[in-house]
Amino acid sequence: MALAGCPDYFLRHSNYQESMDRTSSRRPEELIVPSFQSSTNQNSPHQHDDDVDLEQLVNDMNSSMESVYSTQADTALLLNNGHAHHHHHHHHPQHVHPSYPGHGQAQRRHTPPLPPISPSRERLRHSQPMHIQAIRCLKEEHHKRPASLPAIPNPFPELCSPTGSPILSPIQIAENYIVKVWSEDGAGKVVEIPADMTARDVCQLLVYKSHCLDDNAWTLVEHHPGLGLERCLEDHELVVQVQASMSSDSKFLFRKNYAKYEFFRNPLNFFPEQMVAWCQESDGSIPPSQLLQNFLNSSSCPEIQGYLYLKEPGRKSWKKLYMFLRRSGLYFSTKGTSKEPRHLQLLSDLEDSNIFTIITGRKPHNAPTDYQLCIKPSKVTSDCKELKMLCAEDEQSRTCWMTAFRLLKYGIILYQSYNIPHQRKSNLPPFTAPVRSVSENSLVAMDFSGRTGRVIDNPVEAQSAAVEEGQTWRKRSQRMNVLGSPSPLHPSSLSTVIHRTQVWFHGRIMREEAHKMIIQQGQVDGLFLLRDSQSNPKAFVLTLCHHQKIKHFQILPCEEDGQVFFSLDDGTTKFTDLIHLVEFYQLNRGVLPCKLKHPCTTVAL
Repeated sequence: MALAGCPDYFLRHSNYQESMDRTSSRRPEELIVPSFQSSTNQNSPHQHDDDVDLEQLVNDMNSSMESVYSTQADTALLLNNGHAHHHHHHHHPQHVHPSYPGHGQAQRRHTPPLPPISPSRERLRHSQPMHIQAIRCLKEEHHKRPASLPAIPNPFPELCSPTGSPILSPIQIAENYIVKVWSEDGAGKVVEIPADMTARDVCQLLVYKSHCLDDNAWTLVEHHPGLGLERCLEDHELVVQVQASMSSDSKFLFRKNYAKYEFFRNPLNFFPEQMVAWCQESDGSIPPSQLLQNFLNSSSCPEIQGYLYLKEPGRKSWKKLYMFLRRSGLYFSTKGTSKEPRHLQLLSDLEDSNIFTIITGRKPHNAPTDYQLCIKPSKVTSDCKELKMLCAEDEQSRTCWMTAFRLLKYGIILYQSYNIPHQRKSNLPPFTAPVRSVSENSLVAMDFSGRTGRVIDNPVEAQSAAVEEGQTWRKRSQRMNVLGSPSPLHPSSLSTVIHRTQVWFHGRIMREEAHKMIIQQGQVDGLFLLRDSQSNPKAFVLTLCHHQKIKHFQILPCEEDGQVFFSLDDGTTKFTDLIHLVEFYQLNRGVLPCKLKHPCTTVAL
């Protein structure tokens, strides 16, 4: 037969002609690819039983001519020739010239189907190299490799789990937000906070940056000047979420609020018996602890009731209604004081609303009293039509409504926020010695009257020495006043100006502004400030809050032995400066209705 395209030296080879003669008498299905032996094995006595393994060469030829011929047809021809060749030849791999693969394809087109393969042929099939595509090889290796690996336990499973691994898991950078906070003097500070930062955390950050005292009374105030509303944020509220619901002209204020958790300490001052439903049913015999438990317990049904003025929508007229505050919302009765469900109408729910204080006064809304409050939906930014304007008859009832609203909405969360500072204090190690400063513990009384100083061990002698030293200092200061004009650093001159450095002194402010500051910072018992008197330039005024009422006491100067003193009780109790006066009334009530407890302070951010 003629093979087109086959090299001439291959066709003229003697082994090729001999092989073609041997295979011409066989069946078509037993045809094999002819091969020849190298010249080194031509003299072997078993030359007709030996053969050369052509698989490597055939595979190379298949890969080079893969674009012309089908890989599947070449592989089937190779398997067929290999099985037929195995019965007559031994396996001696040698380097020979490859035969033309087209010859096998031409023969296969005229051959019947292959007979069943014997077991020996099946074993030979696995031992013969095959042309396997790269994709199929990778897939089989991928499926077989896990099963072939030994079961070795992983000593570091946390490093191999991408979800819980701090090393292998992708690092998620928390997005920060810009929040601007304003102080009472108009100064602002910009802080960058994460999305999960609470109002308490922001306050502690501002306290740290402003170097002021952290007494857990600082709070963030949501201020809406366009609506004339403001409220104190709860400590657990997220500042970024609150800022998202504010309008462009709204802002955060940083101030103190001593009444934030005062109802936990004195609940009876915040919940009058006539306004609490179960107090009326039990004739006021419920203790204060049980009063708060009813609010904090979600299974109980506390109720606040009383009259409130409701502003009619779109009008400046107000209507007096009897209202009920429950966990489900604020209701008003359409028929007197009736509690029947058919007479109750829902005014606002608590879940999606917040309660605010109206700071614009009575005139803009023509309110019947000065004790206004407002319920504002959380999603409303500047629409006055959605606001529920209310007005109470006095400050105590307004405080009761607003406190009950917070308790019924947040419940136990408020109590947990109230306990956080106390838990921190309880974790501190107890003091075995008296609670005094380090400098005070290191001081001792000394006597320098002799040539060498000595420590005074007798406490009576130490006290008398202190009194004598104080009298000597007073006489020395008076003598210096007589001899010459006092310098700015002289004690007598300092006593008239040193109080201006204190946080409770606010200089020349009007009575109305002092009222406003007291109201903003909580109206708790003992909240006070000092200011210059408007009627007497040499006098001062103490503004004090007691039982949610603001009172003013004038501090008059009095002179004795050429020295100026200050007194609240017409000279009965005299003090050299205002700092001594404040320290005395913080420990003693004296002529005041209560002790001075909480200074009304402002901080410059």
